[in-house]
Amino acid sequence: MPDVIRTALASSPYNAEMDDVLATDRLTKRFGHVMAVNAVSFSIARGEAFGILGRNGAGKSTLIKMLTTLLPPSSGSAVIAGHDLTHDAATVRRLIGYVPQGLSSDPDLTARENLQILAALYDIPRSQRRGRIQSILSLVGLEDVANRLVKTYSGGMTRRLEIGQAMLHQPTLLFLDEPTVGLDPVAREAIWTHVHQLRAELGVAVCLTTHYMDEAEHLCSRFLVLRNGAGVSTGSIADLRAAARLAQASLDELFAYFTGDAVGQEKHG
Repeated sequence: MPDVIRTALASSPYNAEMDDVLATDRLTKRFGHVMAVNAVSFSIARGEAFGILGRNGAGKSTLIKMLTTLLPPSSGSAVIAGHDLTHDAATVRRLIGYVPQGLSSDPDLTARENLQILAALYDIPRSQRRGRIQSILSLVGLEDVANRLVKTYSGGMTRRLEIGQAMLHQPTLLFLDEPTVGLDPVAREAIWTHVHQLRAELGVAVCLTTHYMDEAEHLCSRFLVLRNGAGVSTGSIADLRAAARLAQASLDELFAYFTGDAVGQEKHG
């Protein structure tokens, strides 16, 4: 692990003795009479990769926006690395990274320039910025193209930069919202490799949403399945199979079962 990254991790306010980096208790979001997220409770362990699954409109994006402090909860609570989401939002923001679905880098700047701007915004000490940026460029495999304009990058390269941007301040928990949507199979596998690297080298926990079940199964050890804003099942694939009483079901089949399409639904609905 590069020394600059090891130093940043050592200075993190997160207590490594804690079992969970995130825990929610009946987290809820209403928009008028619409219940977008309905009393969702789950936890994510330190260093874990956790997948949030559900159909369009199931509440995934709203849940992520609450957990990244972009939307206030209507009720319930969430604690991230020991800090309350609502009452200590500023500290939570220092402890998380977020890669949204839409583009978050400036295409008219180079990768290095994008990272330099973010280093200033994150208030990273000037003496650390150069080393931190170089470590991130190396981590996401963009050292050789760091001085090219981002608008000349492929979709996969841009996504890797955005993951690097989200990791620049060394968060404890990284949120990825549809990280490989629109990418070709080669670029998708490159992103998977970098997500595994983040966990292996930095010990960061990852929470991602995806519609690709192969991606979810490849990256995540446990899952939360949402349906109409509510959590309908949580756990590993083995746990989901046991809950559905479908011992040999694939993750695709379990997704269909829990979100309303009927693998085994007529027997167990």
